[in-house]
Amino acid sequence: MAWIETVPDDQWSEHDGLAKIYDDVVDKTYGRVDQIMAIHSLNPVGLAAHNALYTSAMAGTATLRKVERELLALVVSLENRCHY
Repeated sequence: MAWIETVPDDQWSEHDGLAKIYDDVVDKTYGRVDQIMAIHSLNPVGLAAHNALYTSAMAGTATLRKVERELLALVVSLENRCHY
């Protein structure tokens, strides 16, 4: 597995760009930022773009119901062996 340098969750408040987006990307269930989002921590603009894309994909389409979008995300996560 590749190793990617990230800013630890507990240090995001010290970085202006990360502090602004932390509440949008933190997993409230686990109280941490998922790795797929944390890999962008050195590039807050990229993190915001990734989060906007995810939000749009999960809530921004009228052709699929929310339950269908969630099921697709679940299948992809299971296939990728992700916990989220």
